[in-house]
Amino acid sequence: MTAGTGTSDAGQQSPIRDRLPIATDRALRLLTEGDVELRGRMPYSSNVTFLVDVAHDGLDAQAIYKPVRGERPLWDFPSGLAHREEGAFLVDEALGWGLVPPTVVRDDLPFDHGSLQLFMPSNFEEHYFTLVSEDRFGPELQRVCALDIVINNTDRKSGHCLLGTDGTIWAIDNGLSFHSQFKLRTVIWDFAGEGLPEDMRRDLRGLLETGLPEPLAAELSPQEVDATLDRTESLLAAGRFPSDGHGHRWPWPLV
Repeated sequence: MTAGTGTSDAGQQSPIRDRLPIATDRALRLLTEGDVELRGRMPYSSNVTFLVDVAHDGLDAQAIYKPVRGERPLWDFPSGLAHREEGAFLVDEALGWGLVPPTVVRDDLPFDHGSLQLFMPSNFEEHYFTLVSEDRFGPELQRVCALDIVINNTDRKSGHCLLGTDGTIWAIDNGLSFHSQFKLRTVIWDFAGEGLPEDMRRDLRGLLETGLPEPLAAELSPQEVDATLDRTESLLAAGRFPSDGHGHRWPWPLV
């Protein structure tokens, strides 16, 4: 699997740059072992979020850094959303869907403990509401929908679905996930009532058979682990995407 694609543009003035594809295992080594340098703060983020340069063994790329120190206190989630960001990647990897950019948690970052997620060069004018009308993106968006049910994503805004420059759909900003109470809030309701594709059922069954990845299970409470597996089992048993009968399970703002 490769993570992101792009062509270099030496004349680009923005600190955000394109790059060539990076294999996932190589990206994880880069994120885990690379030297990190702050480039600037990302706009429009509710928590403190930085764009950083990462370099390791001749490879240079960029990543999104979310320090735990920069999180706003929440009444319903404990601090340390970085581990839930990483957890969404681990579940996605276990499912084999390739939706969440490679993500790790490190202690030795400029503002200490936090998550690093490989930055994906994307067309930022595109988002879920602009993509869902194109049939070619249907299977990937269905997988994002199913992933959000499994991880109990409480904040799937339209802008959290990116169209990479390689045509891949990326699901970002997954920190508000894995709560033991069902708190799903998402803009992805276009598939409500449709049956789950068989390949998706197979992947979900595989997750139930193997259980949650150990690094994630170690960070969640036993109740959160059980609830994640229960949601997966319930989605499989229903055999179709759920509906929002009351219209309450939407995030704000929508984009």
